[in-house]
Amino acid sequence: MKTESNTNQITALYCRLSQEDLRAGESLSIENQRLILKDYADKNGFRNCQYYIDDGYSGTDNTRPEYVHMLDDVQNGLVGTVIVKDQSRLGRDHLETDRLMELLFPAYDVRFIAITDNVDSANGINEMSGIKNLFNDMYARDCSNKIRAVLRAKGERGERLAAWIAYGYMRDPSNPKQIIPDPETAPVVKRIFEMYASGIGIKRICGIIEQEQVLSPGVYNYRKNGSRSRDLKLDKPYAWANNTIRKMLSNQIYCGDTVNFKTYSKSNKLKKRIKNSPENMKIFLNTHEAIIDRTTFDLVQKHFEGRKRADKRGELDKYAGYLYCAECGSRLYRNRDKAHGYDSYRCGHYESRKSDCTSHYIRESVLDEIVLRAMKKVTKYAREHSDEFYSDAMRNGKAEAAKNLRESEGLRNEYESKIKQIDNAIRLLYMDRSNGKITDERYELLSASFENEQTELKAKLNALNSQLDEMKVREKCIRDFISKATRYVTISKVTPELLRAFIERIEVHEKAVKRSRTCGNHIVIYFAFQPDKAFRLDGEMNELGMTKFA
Repeated sequence: MKTESNTNQITALYCRLSQEDLRAGESLSIENQRLILKDYADKNGFRNCQYYIDDGYSGTDNTRPEYVHMLDDVQNGLVGTVIVKDQSRLGRDHLETDRLMELLFPAYDVRFIAITDNVDSANGINEMSGIKNLFNDMYARDCSNKIRAVLRAKGERGERLAAWIAYGYMRDPSNPKQIIPDPETAPVVKRIFEMYASGIGIKRICGIIEQEQVLSPGVYNYRKNGSRSRDLKLDKPYAWANNTIRKMLSNQIYCGDTVNFKTYSKSNKLKKRIKNSPENMKIFLNTHEAIIDRTTFDLVQKHFEGRKRADKRGELDKYAGYLYCAECGSRLYRNRDKAHGYDSYRCGHYESRKSDCTSHYIRESVLDEIVLRAMKKVTKYAREHSDEFYSDAMRNGKAEAAKNLRESEGLRNEYESKIKQIDNAIRLLYMDRSNGKITDERYELLSASFENEQTELKAKLNALNSQLDEMKVREKCIRDFISKATRYVTISKVTPELLRAFIERIEVHEKAVKRSRTCGNHIVIYFAFQPDKAFRLDGEMNELGMTKFA
């Protein structure tokens, strides 16, 4: 029997389709849902029909735009009937769906119909409705667990998990799973890193590239691919946000690495992404072509770790990330003395009163003088006596590296042999599955175990190969230092560029006599050519780790 609806109220025809539902076939398509709902409404005399359609939204997402729109209309008294194909279209969160069917709809005198589930609130409570909602919830959870397992396996293998491609990169036309530098945007990324490394602050960088009319990442992607981000501002195509630059400068993808599992969610119902701890992330080195060299990237991270806000000129503290307290290991931070017109540095732990450390106070001008004198002395020796410099720098640690080389060669052969054995085991497993000797489930379980073990071995092998290259890395550092010393013949003042070229770390000791105006700080400088050796300055006394430099 046909039931006439209140013609003054809306008959809400709600459709929903998620990516998981799309795989189920045509029966759940939006078009198919529309046809079923329209046919039912026409045959049963429902009038004033209005579609509410959420295409591409999970049933566990209770913030779906049209779903929220429909519930607002319900609570405003505009809706008389809600019709869906089945209860799972309304949602897969059984607590939320039960609330709607048992509390919200009855409270606003809204009739609810789920066609294929034979649910019609006009006929009274259907005892199976609550059970169906629970099953729908379990189905969503099961799908989520399967997807998580697949993504976990891909991430463990080193495959890139991010759905979006970082600004500066594009898909490789010959291999969609791989990324390559975008010739249009990669130079922009490189320039941003270089500007920040040279001491220019983020706010000033935004102003520079905006003046040069460089399209923001959101507008660039929209014009190139048609993809629309949430904060897209087409009316301000050259406006770069500070946060965009900050995220870019800390993204390890730009030095050629893949970092998986940066974030996680606690359950399939909580959409908020939580930042993962570093030990739970997986980092795979040199998986694609780098835009930024590691030296520049590491320098930028140093600035981030020790950064303070840029000054009024948009310039960063040049010593940010270089200065450390020799006693407690905390960073030293810059303080501006407006009364006397000079900058100084103090121990961060002392300033925050988190320890009983002392201030380690030192003026920036004094530090500049000491660092400049040390750089001139060492670079002059490297420039004028390059062979002796090279020999002295290579001598320390050479015997230890040779010992490591012998021990590591044996381990490398062992790892490579095990990796080959696992390859053979997986091949035999596949043959057993093909011949019906083991089930598909057993194959998946065993092969996943083998692949995890192989992934761990490959990671150990990569780390070992890096260790074996220690001598080459050491030699390269020394050669680069000599080359830079030859290039920077005249050094007149300390700049971020010079610190990046020559200095690894600076440690400041407390004065022997606290608050003394004549007693200087002990300063220990670790140079880039050999960061485990230090140049120590104590007042007028100079002493270098390698005595030939004294």
